Amino acid sequence: MRAGDPADPLLLQVLPQAAELVAVPGFVDDAVGDLSARSAHGVLQKYAGRALLIATGSCAVNCRYCFRRHFPYAEETAASNGWREAVAQLRADGSISEVILSGGDPLSLATAKLRELTTQLATIPHLRRLRIHTRLPVVLPERVDDELTAWLRDLPWPIAIVLHANHANELDACVSDACARLVAGGVTLLNQSVLLARVNDNADALADLSERLFACRVLPYYLHQLDQVRGAAHFAVRDEDALALVTRLRQRLPGYLVPRLVREIAGVAHKVPL
Repeated sequence: MRAGDPADPLLLQVLPQAAELVAVPGFVDDAVGDLSARSAHGVLQKYAGRALLIATGSCAVNCRYCFRRHFPYAEETAASNGWREAVAQLRADGSISEVILSGGDPLSLATAKLRELTTQLATIPHLRRLRIHTRLPVVLPERVDDELTAWLRDLPWPIAIVLHANHANELDACVSDACARLVAGGVTLLNQSVLLARVNDNADALADLSERLFACRVLPYYLHQLDQVRGAAHFAVRDEDALALVTRLRQRLPGYLVPRLVREIAGVAHKVPL
């Protein structure tokens, strides 16, 4: 963050603002239908073949646009009771081939706690992939230490780690080093961003982000339209403006550096391309 700059794009992502208190029609507590997708304690199943574990409610930063800003983490974390209910649900459903660790941020848990989970998951024969959604390598790159990379190397499945960076300024040399350590451990790195007014809602910012991500060995994956969660309406960008931005990106970047513009809609069995 640039000291003394109230419009800094990193500051705006985490700075509480009075606009959060303004009630806006259509912006609700559970914007993407998480609670109706609950299949066991801390387990969400929205999409075919995949189950998401709410590993923890903790994060390294509190993003003010977070779609789970009102999620009842105290009652809904898969790590409680030694992961037993979550693992039992996964074992009982043979259609699940991929487990997604989310939160909160799963890498805010101790590596020993994560190993406790994956040791149990490794006994489930129908699991083929593990995906981890995390912001820690971006906001706290020191988290990618020898113990974490050793755990990742020991896992029996292909691993995808989906980072969350919204602006190129988030990606400094320390982040690049953390990404290199993850890639050296055999991890596939993807990134998903949220389109945010005053943060990254211009073609230069998005192009710079894609270029910097690839320099860090991360492939741009999704660009999300803002989930309509209560308190985040001041970040919203109109669909027509979002589509125009993606058109500009296609004109200046190779296709593999243009993230897919999508929206998540509660009850729909896939992300909706725009």
